[in-house]
Amino acid sequence: MDLLEETIVPEHARDVKAEAREFASEHIEPNAQEYFQSGEYPEEILEAGREANLVAQDIPEELGGRGFDLPQLLAITEEFYRADAGIALTLQLASFGCEITYSHGTDEQCEEYIRPVAEGEQRSGLAVSEPDTGSDLAGMETTAEKEGDEYVINGEKYWIGNGVEADWITLYARTGDDEDNPYGNYSLFIVPTDTDGYEAEHIPEKMAMRASKQAHIELENCRVPEANLIGEEGDGFWLLADFFNHGRIAVSGHGLGLAAAAIEEAWEFVHDREQFGRRIGDFQAVQHGLADMLMAFERARALTWRACEKVENGENQGYWAALSKTNATETAVEVAERGMQFHGGRSIFDERRIARVYRDVRIPVIYEGANEIQRNLIYGQAP
Repeated sequence: MDLLEETIVPEHARDVKAEAREFASEHIEPNAQEYFQSGEYPEEILEAGREANLVAQDIPEELGGRGFDLPQLLAITEEFYRADAGIALTLQLASFGCEITYSHGTDEQCEEYIRPVAEGEQRSGLAVSEPDTGSDLAGMETTAEKEGDEYVINGEKYWIGNGVEADWITLYARTGDDEDNPYGNYSLFIVPTDTDGYEAEHIPEKMAMRASKQAHIELENCRVPEANLIGEEGDGFWLLADFFNHGRIAVSGHGLGLAAAAIEEAWEFVHDREQFGRRIGDFQAVQHGLADMLMAFERARALTWRACEKVENGENQGYWAALSKTNATETAVEVAERGMQFHGGRSIFDERRIARVYRDVRIPVIYEGANEIQRNLIYGQAP
């Protein structure tokens, strides 16, 4: 069974999809359970991904990357997340937030911060969420106050991928207080993690995606030069909204990869195991369940690739990104739950792949904007 076959993938993205599949088979899948149980950061696999030129390669060629477009990134994402979501997230977070700088930053910022990430010498992170605020981009409380030619940052950030491991992060902070224009009150900054006043610690162990590390960051009188402002002051909300449109297509790929893993695992299990003198897969109820899983998956994959094309072409991006992300991630939850049921009592064993997938699918429905927020966007931006 190969649910992630290439015919739906644009022809120019098929070669890199094959590269990603080979890498996932060699480096991710064989190590997935070990890293899930240990909760360790997969440094060696990240380095292998860099050597294979499959990490941080959305960065333009003139800055050291391969200039992957959105379909190429989605093709990679499907393959990585089918192999293991935790390791895959670590690989993708190595350049998280870079798109904002190479799309809207200065040449000097790109040379100093983006090129080292593309060349595998540094890793980045993106700090948006806070302890009491997640999807409400106009409700963040971390502040950046202008003092001379510097900004002084104070506040907290939570659930920050690479908050400890990154060499620098892109940080979202309040720079204004205009009640009539709340969306114009925020800006984005490049913050090196060795800056005085920057303190980060890992969030305690999670139930899922354990090979990926998130952090709690505290910023106390953390000073960055004015030159570290990305774009113009007050542009942060809009730059981030545009970034998330692309990101939500990637998260759709998270859902597709996980859903494929759940279906493939369930299919193999029910056709290998016997109950009441028959293979489980011979029971019509099980066959109907598998048929439902396949229909849900194919619907989600078709929508995701259609949405990818729309977002890549700049056509009502927020609407299509929200449609795709919501559908694909909820499909992953649906088929993983059905897969657990088919596995019966064995589904709860920690070493079972279906148990790992079942945990992991709970995460993408929340990050990059919880699906409840996505439904607001879908309704509000419907054509």
